[in-house]
Amino acid sequence: MEVHDLPDAEDALAHAGPTRHDPPDDALPGRDLHDLSAGGGVLGRVEGVAWRALRRYDVGPDAEVTLINVSENATFLVADAGRRLILRVHRLGYHSRQAIASELDWLTALREEAGVPTPRVVPALDGSRVVGVADPGAAPRDCVMFAHVPGAEPAEHRLGEHFGPLGAITARMHLHARRWRRPASFTRFHWDEDAAFGPRPRWGRWQDGAGVGREERAVLGRLEAALRDRLARFGKGSERYGLIHADLRLANLLVDGAASGGRAATAAPPGGAGHPGESTAGAAVASPGARRVDRGTAGVTVIDFDDCGFGWYLYDLGAALSFIEHHPGVPEMAESWAGGYRTVLDLPREDEREIWTFIMLRRLLLVAWIGSHPAVDIARELGAGYTEGTCALAERYLASI
Repeated sequence: MEVHDLPDAEDALAHAGPTRHDPPDDALPGRDLHDLSAGGGVLGRVEGVAWRALRRYDVGPDAEVTLINVSENATFLVADAGRRLILRVHRLGYHSRQAIASELDWLTALREEAGVPTPRVVPALDGSRVVGVADPGAAPRDCVMFAHVPGAEPAEHRLGEHFGPLGAITARMHLHARRWRRPASFTRFHWDEDAAFGPRPRWGRWQDGAGVGREERAVLGRLEAALRDRLARFGKGSERYGLIHADLRLANLLVDGAASGGRAATAAPPGGAGHPGESTAGAAVASPGARRVDRGTAGVTVIDFDDCGFGWYLYDLGAALSFIEHHPGVPEMAESWAGGYRTVLDLPREDEREIWTFIMLRRLLLVAWIGSHPAVDIARELGAGYTEGTCALAERYLASI
């Protein structure tokens, strides 16, 4: 998950920009930190990797490299003789090179076959899409270059308006995933029970999250048990589980000026007093095979496929609400998302009743993510307060099922 500007109503949590911080001194010993949070000058070395990577590309000697984001990976802006490129330097141990190539296969197929705008991969001089670059003191790092995509995130002050188009574009991606004949070499990980709660959880253990003490462990332990039970009953049939983006938040959409709503408007985020378990009725159901591009999704580019993999389709809605699950407008946002989704694919009412299950699954995963990514600004800012809020949401969710 790459963290860009967050569409949160709280200004204090609104930005997760680049960081050069080492992890806090009180980081738990033995915690399974991701390597860009491990300190020891790693970010300085990664910047050296970025400069060395340029030698593999058709980039002039006067190109400039600027770190723009550190999260799951390190992302750099490359300015070269009037053009701009995006260089992603991968963290260690998250994806194999074949898994990275598989990500690139899908985002390319979406653009070429489904009309979903995605960043274009810029090959190296030798034609490679993924290049290995030496990192002194560590294993070589994989790097990928993308064409720069103009645009901006959807406007924070009109948060709820974007969830209908987001639901529609998510459904178009799911429809493509169901029909796509994946390359024989395609490999991506799963976002399932083991990824969240297994012996080697994807983002670490939620028990190691910031501010998780005895009382929090008791509440979140009950939440985990309930999620396990409901997910097992929900099942992994092909109509519910398949290839997903897994981080399709508004922060991972780039829109043109008209679609973004601009930054000067004064409309407030939607209100409402919804709670977990509340119905999120949507619009009329379109034909399951329907595929169209409407005005709401025109000019929208989907970015950051680094977490794409196999999971429940409704997990993409849980991910869309990352870090804002407590927002009072969430029921309306989910309703709008479902309505947009139904303009492309069916969303059965029995599936819709589990929306909060997937919101809470993602929320618990993010408690773990915050604990294992202490050098990322948003993790440091949210900290124990996010765990406290998760416990409150967990109690409401558990009372509603």
